[in-house]
Amino acid sequence: MSSTLKYDEMFFEADQLIADRKIGQAMQLLYDIINEQPDYGRAHNHLGWIYETKYRDYAKAEEHYRAALAYSPEYPAVYQNYAVLLSTVRKFNDLEKLLEKAIHVPGINLAAIYNEYGIMNEQQGKLDAAIDNFKKAAQASLSEKDVEFYQGAIRRCQTKKNLN
Repeated sequence: MSSTLKYDEMFFEADQLIADRKIGQAMQLLYDIINEQPDYGRAHNHLGWIYETKYRDYAKAEEHYRAALAYSPEYPAVYQNYAVLLSTVRKFNDLEKLLEKAIHVPGINLAAIYNEYGIMNEQQGKLDAAIDNFKKAAQASLSEKDVEFYQGAIRRCQTKKNLN
């Protein structure tokens, strides 16, 4: 078995462990991967997600997301995951640069990226820009449920504009 296949199998096993909420076991497997293959970016992405969502250790999460981007810049999931982190910690300059790159990644969920732009703009009080991005998210979406969600975000921003 090639080493790449070995690490892919370990990665998919870790992914399933996360889905099964066996976070500790998943982390051990992900660390086993990067200890043997430090440039396996997808493992770094998953570690970033675990540190962000389960431990709220944003510094460690960011470290792993940056490694994931460096080693696997073609992996769409890292852009959305890292965007959520940067939004949470209000690093808007870094977030904007990341989103500008994400738009050009093959296979990226454009609706989700425009949503992140909209959230960023809304958090900064740039409500017209937020509305424009939520509209782009709705237009890029193929999910009726998501379109309704983006319409709700547009209404929320319009309400906020009326408060001024």
